[in-house]
Amino acid sequence: MTRNGTTAGSPISSGIRDFLTFCRMEKGLSRNSLEAYGRDLEDLRAFVEPLTGGSLPDAEILNTYINQLYTNSLSGRSIARHLSSIRGLFGFLAAEDVIREDPTEHLASPKQWATIPKFLNREQIESLIAAPDVAKPVGLRDRAMLELLYATGIRVTELINLQLSSLDMGLGLLRVTGKGNKQRIVPANPTALAIVRRYLEDGRPRLLKERRSSFLFVTARGGGMTRQAFWNAIKLNGRKAGIFHHLSPHILRHTFATHLLEGGADLRSLQEMLGHADLSTTEIYTHVVRSRLRDTLDRHHPRA
Repeated sequence: MTRNGTTAGSPISSGIRDFLTFCRMEKGLSRNSLEAYGRDLEDLRAFVEPLTGGSLPDAEILNTYINQLYTNSLSGRSIARHLSSIRGLFGFLAAEDVIREDPTEHLASPKQWATIPKFLNREQIESLIAAPDVAKPVGLRDRAMLELLYATGIRVTELINLQLSSLDMGLGLLRVTGKGNKQRIVPANPTALAIVRRYLEDGRPRLLKERRSSFLFVTARGGGMTRQAFWNAIKLNGRKAGIFHHLSPHILRHTFATHLLEGGADLRSLQEMLGHADLSTTEIYTHVVRSRLRDTLDRHHPRA
């Protein structure tokens, strides 16, 4: 028995357990994604079990649950993530013939991205990239990572997991492994490739000190870079550049996407480079560009 009196093998608990096992074994989701799914579905289970005695909920109960999320003042993006987890669960149960009909088919999607993603303007991104001291191997590595992140828009996890074999300097391409172990090819510009080549020839050997590593970006201890180490490097170089407000690797991804759209890139190409499964996720950046156009009009038009 669980603490609330329901059985650990109740249909909702068993369904969640089997779905997470499927996500891990068959879809190859990352640990972070699995933990996020697990948290969302545990919230659902805690809500459903007292109402159903552990049975799987119908569409009415699911709608009640989603409405409760709104009353808890969660953001549209958080609710959308919960909804994605729930749809994934019931889509799996329907495919496995555990249920005859998917009760999530008619659930309304919340308005996503209520807050437009933060990004850096062109002066800020140039200052940030120029901040590392390239005379030092650590600074040369940080400069190469910042250049590559801004040049490609890849996720920080994808960046730190890059292998030496992931980079084709001749063609100017990266082979990136994204969510669900899906691979995609992303081009990088000559400016970024030049500093990466300099890091490979000078900074990386000085960091490794004759040790060996398959990772493209390494620490002074010879291991691969971690998310936390790169996060700290961004904050340190942000302070050097005079940027203090909530600077993170993901802001560079937003900056890449926003600047690319401002330059005239099409959404489909941007979707491919960012590795978004759904075009609707990429469309948020059109809101960013429209917001900037509105701000420009309001500030500069004589009748605004």
